Amino acid sequence: MSGDMRRALADLTCRVLQAMLPRALQPWGWAVRAETAAIADPGEALGFALDSLLGLAPRILISHLLAPLPLNAAGDTIVMRLLHLALERPRILGIACATGAVALGLFYLQLAGAPARYLLSNVAALGIGVLLLATLGRIAKDGERQGLAVTAMALALLATGLFGTAIEGATRWASLGGLSVQPSLLLLPLMVALFARRRDTLTTAALVIAGLGIAVQRDAAMAAALAASLAVLAALAPERRVLLALGTAIAGLVATLARADTVPAVPYVDGIIGSAFAVDAMSGVAVLGGLALLLVPGITGWRHPAERATHAVFGAMWVTIIAAAAIADYPTPVVGYGGSAIIGYLLALLALPSRMSVPADAGTRASDTADARGIEAPLLIGIA
Repeated sequence: MSGDMRRALADLTCRVLQAMLPRALQPWGWAVRAETAAIADPGEALGFALDSLLGLAPRILISHLLAPLPLNAAGDTIVMRLLHLALERPRILGIACATGAVALGLFYLQLAGAPARYLLSNVAALGIGVLLLATLGRIAKDGERQGLAVTAMALALLATGLFGTAIEGATRWASLGGLSVQPSLLLLPLMVALFARRRDTLTTAALVIAGLGIAVQRDAAMAAALAASLAVLAALAPERRVLLALGTAIAGLVATLARADTVPAVPYVDGIIGSAFAVDAMSGVAVLGGLALLLVPGITGWRHPAERATHAVFGAMWVTIIAAAAIADYPTPVVGYGGSAIIGYLLALLALPSRMSVPADAGTRASDTADARGIEAPLLIGIA
């Protein structure tokens, strides 16, 4: 790509950022544009502009959602105070997103005429997930226990594939106390996110076992989610252990796709994304909004280099699960009926830090520069 093309794309990125920013945050957009124009190398300018767009994305999203809230006594919007708190506590943010997604899912289920017990089941799963998250909150801090936990979960996935409940040749389910659960949705998101945080011999072996277990279960959706999340991790941390786990996951995905999936669709579980708008326009919006909320924790972590890999893997996992549900008859996570995905989403938050500092990202540095200088005529001339 030529230097002129990179420069043009950098300028276009800045213009897109400015168009997305609410009025209160427009000085940030001007500052990012000014800093981008001041960078001599076109490639570095494009990288700065893209990093600024990604870094400011969480603020843009939440600012638009909560824009109607009033100003506080200091003149700052309550939006920004809530946003800063959410960025400092990724697990709290994840719980809020899960709660919002479940609530929007209940709205869809109610409009679609789902049985009342389906709604109660999702609410109960949300409560169980939050309780487990609070109880097991220290798992990511203990490296030895983390490795053993990931290994135990991998063996559980393999055991499900070998001895689980079979439907049309697929063995993705296990019976616990008379309830049918899908262990891959419960455990795999947490496993991969923990692997992103701690990549040693034990956790690598566990991911290899998990890839084999998913292949035996004949679950193309979760096999794709495993491969996609590990591919993202390999792009950010191209280590030998990651590449080994990725190779196994890809092989398992190919083996799964080679066999036709004949499991019948389940009402209020599969095919929701395509049918929600047929029920009611508002139910379709609720489903899409709930699914979007699930991705917010993965996006916010991009701002913090030390936590970027874990958050990116978290996001890639749920993006792929959602995409699989949109393409074929696979469970639509959290907004559809099914407690496995709800609990699995909340358990995956264990891999995210309970608290982290909010770094001065590209957008913040640029805004600080703008605050210090002001958006004066010389700055506007520099932009031009």
